[in-house]
Amino acid sequence: MAQETIRIGHLSTLYHTAFLLRGSGLLQEQNIHATWTLFPSGPDIINAMQASTLDLGYIGLPPVIIGIDRGLKLACIAGGHIEGTVMIAGRTTRTLGECGSMQEFLSQLSGKAIGTPPKGSIHDVIVNDLLKENKRMDITVRNYPWADFLPDALLNGEIAAAAGTPALATTARRYGNARLAVPPDQLWPFNPSYGIVVMREMLNKRDLLTRFLTAHEAACEWIRHDPATCARIVAETTGMVDAAFVLDTYRISPKYCAALPPEYIASTMKFARTLHALGYISRPVSEDECFEKSLIGSVHQRSHHYAAGIADS
Repeated sequence: MAQETIRIGHLSTLYHTAFLLRGSGLLQEQNIHATWTLFPSGPDIINAMQASTLDLGYIGLPPVIIGIDRGLKLACIAGGHIEGTVMIAGRTTRTLGECGSMQEFLSQLSGKAIGTPPKGSIHDVIVNDLLKENKRMDITVRNYPWADFLPDALLNGEIAAAAGTPALATTARRYGNARLAVPPDQLWPFNPSYGIVVMREMLNKRDLLTRFLTAHEAACEWIRHDPATCARIVAETTGMVDAAFVLDTYRISPKYCAALPPEYIASTMKFARTLHALGYISRPVSEDECFEKSLIGSVHQRSHHYAAGIADS
């Protein structure tokens, strides 16, 4: 079998399988050569896919839905992780657990701002929906082009809280200026934190995509069963953090799987309704427009493992 090349866009998100695939031989075992491009956000990946410079992307589903509304023929062909949005705040801010209710927690932020990655990112949508649901029009959302800007913005007092990936909470814990205020399962249960997404024209390369998903599924299982080894590989691949940082990030939201179960689909459709209600899209987007489930169905034939957690390390 001749080796094939696939152009992949990914984020700096540590718990995505991108860094694990980059730093291991899983893709090579499938005779796939990958070129990797790092992007600041999911909307930026969508723009690159529209420009035909990528074949596949690691993206949160809200930017995908927005892209479909713009007329892009996109398809999510696999999952990877759920509940990947957390909220951090300064140490003088009471956590959700200490407050006892979301309304009480949000009351502390009255007249202030919550920072998120760019408008249309999964974190931005979750926070806007949270504020709308709790009728907190007295709290604003401030968007940043890179999630990496959020800890400094919190430290400088530009924002009172920040929403982002579990790595944001790991950073807060490690450097001591903030703490986890709202855990991932309390913001939007079973929300699909990312999916593997392609332009629909790529579906003609079914064999290539199936082999990629075989490697992706193997990486998800590797994280679940041997997170310590995976953390070392990811740390070495990024060159930005140590293995303990990656392992702590895995543990904050330990829900990994490549499957597309009904719960994942239903949560995505809730995103679509929320995006429409927020005015981010012009019309409801359907399940069939978002997903192509047959590829991962042929690779992952068992029940999903999102709720199974990860092994102790």
